[in-house]
Amino acid sequence: MLQSPVSLRSTPCPLPSATPRISDVEATAQRCWARPLVYCVVLYSILYTIASVPKDYYATLGVDKNASPEEVKTAFRRLAHQHHPDKKGGDEGKFKEINEAYQVLSDTDKRKRYDQYGSADGFQGFHPGQGFGQGVEFDMGDLGSVFEGVGEMFGFGGGARGQQQARSRKGQDLEITLTVSFQEMALGATKEFELKKMNSCSECTGSGVAKGSSLETCTTCKGRGQVVTNRRTIFGQFQTATVCPECRGEGKIPKQKCARCRGEGRELGARTISVKIPGGISDGDTMRLTGEGDAAEKGGRAGDLYVHIRVKPDARWEREGNDVVSAAAVTFSQAALGTTVSVETIDGAVDCEVPQGIQSGQRLKIRGKGIAKLNASGRGDHLVAITVNTPKHISRKARELLEKLKEEGI
Repeated sequence: MLQSPVSLRSTPCPLPSATPRISDVEATAQRCWARPLVYCVVLYSILYTIASVPKDYYATLGVDKNASPEEVKTAFRRLAHQHHPDKKGGDEGKFKEINEAYQVLSDTDKRKRYDQYGSADGFQGFHPGQGFGQGVEFDMGDLGSVFEGVGEMFGFGGGARGQQQARSRKGQDLEITLTVSFQEMALGATKEFELKKMNSCSECTGSGVAKGSSLETCTTCKGRGQVVTNRRTIFGQFQTATVCPECRGEGKIPKQKCARCRGEGRELGARTISVKIPGGISDGDTMRLTGEGDAAEKGGRAGDLYVHIRVKPDARWEREGNDVVSAAAVTFSQAALGTTVSVETIDGAVDCEVPQGIQSGQRLKIRGKGIAKLNASGRGDHLVAITVNTPKHISRKARELLEKLKEEGI
């Protein structure tokens, strides 16, 4: 008798018998429905990781990976000037990308980590709630909530999810643009501004509970922070859990709500915020003020405030790294014989000696009168670009003198 060949085939999900027991049906439903959902979630996480490619800072600046610091700086200046948002036809988004790339590639340590790991922060490993160390923001907490949702659908999984969500509530992040003068950028300054945002309630200090009152267990969710709905089908009993609409996942509600904020724990109002601008900051840089964003409901963690810096141009000066450049004009005779000119620096007027025989375009250096070095001590220099003015109209006497100088070969 011939034996039939062995066939390779997947084992289908077992179907319930003609007279199934409830436990058999539930087990079958969990195997048939939960497993494909889990596979989908895992596949999604893999595709998400592949799609999240680290940024190529070298391509952003248009330089080779072996480019020198001077080549990186030159490329940054050219592109920053081209895409500056204050310039006609500028691109703010592109300007931010250029600035981000320069902040990494201009720093020796950050560039070394970026070249090695693909991120200026270096390799951070893989931890729940963190990224992959390469600029990928992937929150395993979100993946965990998906698995919990699958579990709750089939009657298993934790019941404290609602309270976890309540505790992790965070206020909204805010952002503003702050304009500083050239001198404030160069030397640093403390700036104050008024911002209208959600603040912690001044009456209940964020608890949402009226003075003299207290919290009690929520009668809707019985303190669990979740409302669970049961539904029986031919595949068994299904459970769906949602955050309690009454206590919003807290599990407790005030016996009497605060009248000022109506139990929310926060109120809209203007607040004066002070920020210290460090000397040497660049146009387009962003500062994060932790906890200065919108207050969260009922004492949650406040959001952050992102301050985008804009440096107002000053006709007197230009910036070159940590150096300040200005122009000074001298006459032909002053250039030939030497003179003293008054130079306006960011610290005030300074006398600068011009040596005899100086040529137009040469630069004189005033040490220590430049821009403060960011995150370091010391300052750059003030460079004076000399321009020798040639007179367009001269008197007869001046012409005679020049003719004699010409005869002398001058």
